[in-house]
Amino acid sequence: MINFQYHNPVRIIFGKGQIAQLSKQIPTDATIMMTYGGGSIFKNGVYEQVKSALAGHKTVEFGGIEANPTYETLMKAVELGRAEKIDFLLAVGGGSVLDGTKFIAAAIPFTGNDPWQIVGNRAKITTALPLGAVLTLPATGSEMNYYAVISRKETHEKKGLGNPLVYPKFSILDPETTFSLPPRQIANGIADAFTHVMEQYMTYSVRAEMQDRMAEAVLLTLIDEGPKMMANPTNYDAAANVMWAATMALNGLLAAGVPTDWATHQIGHELTALHGIDHARTLAVVLPHLLEIKKDTKRDKLVQYGKRVWQLTGTDDEVVAGAIQKTAEFYESLGIPTKASAYPVTEETVQEIVKRFVERGMNFGERADITPEVVGEILELSLS
Repeated sequence: MINFQYHNPVRIIFGKGQIAQLSKQIPTDATIMMTYGGGSIFKNGVYEQVKSALAGHKTVEFGGIEANPTYETLMKAVELGRAEKIDFLLAVGGGSVLDGTKFIAAAIPFTGNDPWQIVGNRAKITTALPLGAVLTLPATGSEMNYYAVISRKETHEKKGLGNPLVYPKFSILDPETTFSLPPRQIANGIADAFTHVMEQYMTYSVRAEMQDRMAEAVLLTLIDEGPKMMANPTNYDAAANVMWAATMALNGLLAAGVPTDWATHQIGHELTALHGIDHARTLAVVLPHLLEIKKDTKRDKLVQYGKRVWQLTGTDDEVVAGAIQKTAEFYESLGIPTKASAYPVTEETVQEIVKRFVERGMNFGERADITPEVVGEILELSLS
C-alpha cells in the first residue's frame, strides 16, 4: 500500500427531512448566495424547504448554472456576489451546481486579473468563501470533496480545479430530493459514480485490500440498487443507497494509498468540450474501450473485478473479456450508449483530441502510459 494522508472535514447530514437543519449550519449573520441550476428545485419542493429553513437569513439567489457549468455563467455570479458582499454560499442542486459554486467561492475573493487561472491550478487559491450544499442529484461526489470541473464556451475547454479551501462545510443528502429526477439524470448519476470507482480501482494491486473491498462494495451497490432506482424513482431505500454510494465513490477514501487512473475522465472531458455530450455518457463511451486497449497492464485487476464483482468463472482470459463486456453491458442497461458513433463524434473529433493532448504534452493513466497516440486508439475503437 502506498503511503497516504487522509482528511475530510465535510459534515454529512443524511436522510429525509434534513433540509430543516440548514439554519443550524450557517451563521445567523451571514449574507448567503443560494445557487441552483435550471429550476427543478421549484418543481420538487426543495426550494420551499430551503427558503423556509433560511427564514431570518439574508439571502441572494443566482440560478441558471448549466449541467456543465461554464465560466461565462459563473462569472456573472461572481460579479453579483462581490456587489452584494456575500460571505457564505449555498449550492442547491447536483454536482454541476456544486462545482460551479466552488469556483464562485474561490473567484469572489480572487485578486488576480483573470479568474480562469484558478482552473487547472495555474493560479494558487489562497482564500475562498465558505460553502454548504443541499444535494439533489447523486453522481459526482462533489458534496464531499474539494474538486470541481468548469467549462469555457469561448475556448471549448473543460478543466478542473482542486483545493482544500473549497471543501463544503456541510452537505445535506436527503434521498427524497431525487424522487422527481428524470430517468436520464438518474442513469447519468449512476454511470458517473460507477466510473469514479473504476478510475481508482481498475489500476494495479498494491495489496490495499480494504480499499479494494470498499470499491467493490460501492460497485455492487450501484449494480444492485441503480436499476431499482431507475425502475421506481420514489423507492426511498434504493435512492438512499445510490446517493450514499455516489458520495463514497469520490470522497477520497477509495483513492487513499492506491494508484489511480483518471484517463477516462481526461478523454471524456474533451468529448464534452467539443460536442456538449453529457459528462457521464462520455465516460461510458471511453471506459470499456480503454479497458480493452489496456487489458494487459490492467490484467490482474480485471480478473479480480470480474470474479468479485461479476462472479465470473473460467480462464483468466475469459474472465478479462467477460469483465469488459459486463462493464459495457451495465452502461447499456442504463440506456447509455458505449459507442462514440451514437453521438456526433467523427474522425476529425478524434484527431482534434489527440492534437490537444500532444500540445499539452500529456501522458496519463496509473502508469503514465496512455499517450496521445493511445488516446487515438481508444477513440478509434469506440467509433468502430
